[in-house]
Amino acid sequence: MSLAFANPNTATARLAVLIDADNTMKLAPMTEALFAEIAKFGAATVKRIYGDWTQPNLAPWKKVLAEHAIQPIQQFANTTGKNATDSALIIDAMDLLYTNRFDGFCIVSSDSDFTRLAVRIREAGLTAYGIGEQKTPKPFVSACDKFIYVELLGGGEQSTGEGAPKKKNARELRGDARLMSLLRAGIETASDESGWANLDAVRAHAIKQAPDFDQRTWGFSKLRDLVAAIGQFEVDQRKRADGNPGVVYVREKNKGKSGSAAPAGSP
Repeated sequence: MSLAFANPNTATARLAVLIDADNTMKLAPMTEALFAEIAKFGAATVKRIYGDWTQPNLAPWKKVLAEHAIQPIQQFANTTGKNATDSALIIDAMDLLYTNRFDGFCIVSSDSDFTRLAVRIREAGLTAYGIGEQKTPKPFVSACDKFIYVELLGGGEQSTGEGAPKKKNARELRGDARLMSLLRAGIETASDESGWANLDAVRAHAIKQAPDFDQRTWGFSKLRDLVAAIGQFEVDQRKRADGNPGVVYVREKNKGKSGSAAPAGSP
């Protein structure tokens, strides 16, 4: 399956954004950042949010619905201990899925009850995005093609938001076994005979293994800068003939061969 986040022409991807209001109260004041993130993957042609709007706890969401053209879906809590909101969201998602009008779905929740929904979306050949807090259970994260943690929205070197990850130094990065394993596996899979690998291909391979892979986790806004900061990889970006930035290539320093400084296919 060709993932929308790996496609540079994401503007044509049509997305259905479905928000679990009861489970995402932290996101209400971050709605602008939320939809800025979603815009990286495509156009949110459907935006719905589910909850019992007669309850005062949803007041923060009520303040931003009209501004962002989000359609509230009323779901009364008919039975104590049962989450009717989840059921309503899942039913709507399946109805929208069968219309064949979308390229992907974005489920905004930290609830593992949506794990099977994400799997079903992927089985239909569409891209499943998830957005939730870092407390989100692993099964839901793994069921998505791409999962973004709320705490990372607006993150990176310039972020001063509360809870944004601090930029890691080279020693901390090299000591992160998961990060190093994902990068090395991606480079090995995508590399040519001289050891160079397209950085976008490395990213895509890492996300296939870990849907929550995101350079902002380590405090970097660009994967290129993260890889360079580790100190164990070479990074090469060649300008195109028209002067615009070209493709970024990476390789492990100890894998380089004499006389093979340029990536294969570079101008």
